[in-house]
Amino acid sequence: MTKQTVSDHLLDRLRAWGVTHVFGYPGDGINGLISAWARAGDDPRFVQARHEEMAAFEAVGHAKFSGRVGVCAATSGPGAVHLLNGLYDAKLDHVPVVAIVGQTARSAMGGSYQQEVDLHSLFKDVASAYLETVNVPEQLPNVLDRAVRTAYARRAPTALIIPADVQDLPYSPPEHAHKMVPSSLDVSGWAPVPDDDSLARAAEVLRSGRRVAVLVGQGAAGAAPEVERIADVLGAGVAKALLGKDALSDELPYVTGSIGLLGTRPSYELMQNCDTLLTIGSNFPYSEFLPPYGQARAVQIDIDPHMVGLRYPYEVNLVGDAAATLRRLLPVLDRKEDRSWQEGVADGVRRWKKVMARRAALSADPVNPEYVAHALDPLLPDDAMLTSDSGSVATWYARHLTLRGAMRGSLSGTLASMGCGVPYAIGAKFAHPDRPAIALVGDGAMQMNGMAELVTVAKYATEWTDPRLIVAVWNNRDLNQVSWELRAMGGTAPFQPSQALPDVPYADFARSLGMNGIRVTDPGDVEDAWRQALAADGPTVLDFRTDPDVPPIPPHSTWEQIEATLASLVHGDGHRGHVVVQGLKAKAQELLPRRPGGGR
Repeated sequence: MTKQTVSDHLLDRLRAWGVTHVFGYPGDGINGLISAWARAGDDPRFVQARHEEMAAFEAVGHAKFSGRVGVCAATSGPGAVHLLNGLYDAKLDHVPVVAIVGQTARSAMGGSYQQEVDLHSLFKDVASAYLETVNVPEQLPNVLDRAVRTAYARRAPTALIIPADVQDLPYSPPEHAHKMVPSSLDVSGWAPVPDDDSLARAAEVLRSGRRVAVLVGQGAAGAAPEVERIADVLGAGVAKALLGKDALSDELPYVTGSIGLLGTRPSYELMQNCDTLLTIGSNFPYSEFLPPYGQARAVQIDIDPHMVGLRYPYEVNLVGDAAATLRRLLPVLDRKEDRSWQEGVADGVRRWKKVMARRAALSADPVNPEYVAHALDPLLPDDAMLTSDSGSVATWYARHLTLRGAMRGSLSGTLASMGCGVPYAIGAKFAHPDRPAIALVGDGAMQMNGMAELVTVAKYATEWTDPRLIVAVWNNRDLNQVSWELRAMGGTAPFQPSQALPDVPYADFARSLGMNGIRVTDPGDVEDAWRQALAADGPTVLDFRTDPDVPPIPPHSTWEQIEATLASLVHGDGHRGHVVVQGLKAKAQELLPRRPGGGR
C-alpha cells in the first residue's frame, strides 16, 4: 500500500473538520496537493476560480453564507500574492477563512529562485491571527488544527504555507516524544456571557432611557428573536449596519434600515434624537452617525473583548454572545409603557418608504437605477441569497431591498472592495445549492473581474439543485460612486478619462457561455426581466442600462431637502441633484474619503 503523503493527510484533516469545498487555482507550487486531490476523488471539492483573488472572495462568501470556515488554496509566488485582497476582506469583516499556500522547495529557499517570495512577510498582517509554515510532516496536524480553530475563534483569516517538497513527503504523525506537539480535532460550541454585575449596570442604563436606539450588526445574526424582544421591552427603534442587514427583518415597523452614508433618514434621526444607545454585535466605524457625545448613555454587546468601546464612549461594555447575553439581560428589564418614541420611529420609516417609492418612479435616461432594485424587492424569493458589490449599487441594495425571514445578504462591508459581488454569490451557491443567489453589481466591478467569473458560474451551474444565479449589472458606463464623490468633494464634473467605461454587451457574453442574457433599455421591461431571471432554469445575466446622473440622498438631508431634491428631479430644471450635492459637500471631509460599506 502506498504510504500517505503530507498532502493526503492534509485533505483527510480538512474532511475531518467538515470542510466540503476549497476554492482555488492550480500551479506547480501546489502540485503535491493537486495530486492528492486526484487520489482523494476530489473530496473536499476543489472549486476552480478564474483568479486567486476570486478564490479568496468565494471562500469569504462561502463562510458568510454557511457559517462554516471558508478555505482557499493558491500556488507559490504570484498565486499567493493574488489571495491578499480577498483575505483582507475576510480580516476586516471578521470572517473565518483558512488559506493554504504553496512555497518554493526548501532546498531552493534563499537562492532567489523562481517564484520565491517571503510569504511570512507577505501574510504577516492579513493572517496575523495565525500564520505558520509546515517544515516537517509531524507539524501538520497541529498547525492545520490551530489554523482552523483560530479562524473560528478569532473570526479571522489564517494561513498555512507548505513548501512544494514537503507536500510530497511521506506523512508521519507526531510521536510521544520531547519537542513533538500532538493535536486534536474537536472544538466545542461556546457562548460566553457577561457576569451578573455587568448585566445589572447595563440594565440600569437601559431602564433610565426614554428614547432608546438599538444598532445591530452581523454579530447579532442568530439573535433575531432576542433583538425583537428587547426592542419591544425598551420601546426602541432599530438601525442596522450594512453587514447586519439580514440580522433582523426589515418588515418590522420600528426597523429603520441601514445606517451611515448609504443609510436612511430614519436611521439618522434615530441616532440624533435618542437618549440611550444599545449596540449589538456591530463595529460600525463612522461615529459621526452615532448620537452626539454626551447626549446618550450607551451599552455595547460584543463577543470580542478587543472590539468593545472603540466607536462610542460606552458606559457599559458587555463581552458575550449576542443571543445568550440578551437572554440574560431581558429578565432584569421592565417593559416600557410609553410607546410614543417607537411609534414616532415607525412613522418616519413609513415616510421614508414612500420617498423611496417616489424616487424609484422618477423617469431617467434610460432607466432609473433605483427602480431596478425597487422592482426586484417584492419579487424576492423567501430564501434568496443576495450579494452586493461596492459602489453606487450598494446604496440601492441598502435602501430598496426588504430582507425578511430566511433571506440572507452581504457585501464587502469594511474593506468595501470592488469585485466581491459575483464571487460571493458563487461561494453562497456552494454553501446552499438549493437556494437562489442574486448578485447586484456595477459595471465597473463587472469589468474588473465579474465577467471572468461568469465562466466559473457556467462551469458549475449544472451541479446546483436550484440552478438560479442571477447577476444584475447596473450598466451606466460610469464609475458612479467615485463620480458622485468628485461632485461632492470638489463640486466638479467627473473626470471622464478616469470615470467613463465602455458599454460592454454583458448579456451577449452570458449567452456565449450558454447562460441566459437579457439587456434592458426600457423601464417598462425591468420587472419582466427580473421575473424571467427568477423563473429561469439556469444562471442569468441582466444588463440594465441605467442613468448615471440619478443622485443618492445624503441621510443627513432634512425631509424638506429631500422633498426639494425630488422636485428638482421631477421638473428636470437643469439643476439635477443640486440639493444632494450641497448636502454631500457639507459632510465631504468627514464622510467621503472612505469608500461605502457600512461597517460590521
